[in-house]
Amino acid sequence: MKYNVIERGDDISKGLTERFHALAAKQGMPRDEDHPDIVLSIGGDGTMLQAFHKYVDKLDHIAFVGIHTGHLGFFADWKPDELDHLASLMFSVTTPAELQVVRYPVVEIEITTDKGVETHLALNEFTIRGIEVSLVARLHVNDEMFEMFRGDGICISSPAGSTAYNKSLGGAMVHPSLEAIQIAEIASINNRVYRTLGSSMILPKHHHCDIYPKAQQNMLLSLDHLYMQRADVVSIRCRVASNVKVKFARFRPFPFWNRVREAFVGLEVK
Repeated sequence: MKYNVIERGDDISKGLTERFHALAAKQGMPRDEDHPDIVLSIGGDGTMLQAFHKYVDKLDHIAFVGIHTGHLGFFADWKPDELDHLASLMFSVTTPAELQVVRYPVVEIEITTDKGVETHLALNEFTIRGIEVSLVARLHVNDEMFEMFRGDGICISSPAGSTAYNKSLGGAMVHPSLEAIQIAEIASINNRVYRTLGSSMILPKHHHCDIYPKAQQNMLLSLDHLYMQRADVVSIRCRVASNVKVKFARFRPFPFWNRVREAFVGLEVK
């Protein structure tokens, strides 16, 4: 199998990366930055997001695994002192078909402008915010008008991303085995003209929501850690990506709710 490493750039992550390269060289495991079979993320969840977007066009052929070198790594199963053990398990797998993986749904975003349609994927979430003034937008669900929104913005998260920004907005945590997206409001304004649900909504696969912002509104859009300022958006369609999932290599069990417990409750069961 071919591998690559994406690391955060701090001293600990750099040191672990160098050690893994040395171990891989001893085992004859080739490094391929362009077409790896497995990508090792060393750092935090932000590092995993960088790895995801670097290889977003090759998700069908790549599995990710993470070592977290900070205080919290929700996508990372492994700690720095477990590098040698992880490496030995990785070296025991000779072909991608032998890898045990879990597959998580991701968010698909279609942005329509006067020039056409562009498609993006997000591992955690997509957000849309107003710049200088509040965001004003109509929200349609399955092609029917649902609400008129005014406020700071809207967050569309994947199940994996439900534990990130969505959680801070009061959204629910959703198990990644469920193919769904979650819509959460960011500081909505409610009055006689603008009325919103006031709570997050979960849409299953094959459902979609469309956001129609006020014409030529200056907005800040984000795809995970990537930001872009736009004023040319006609509409944005959000849904579960139909033919794409992200794959994480599993070399040992680490149930989702164990991650949630350790990340937010702080209780580790021995």
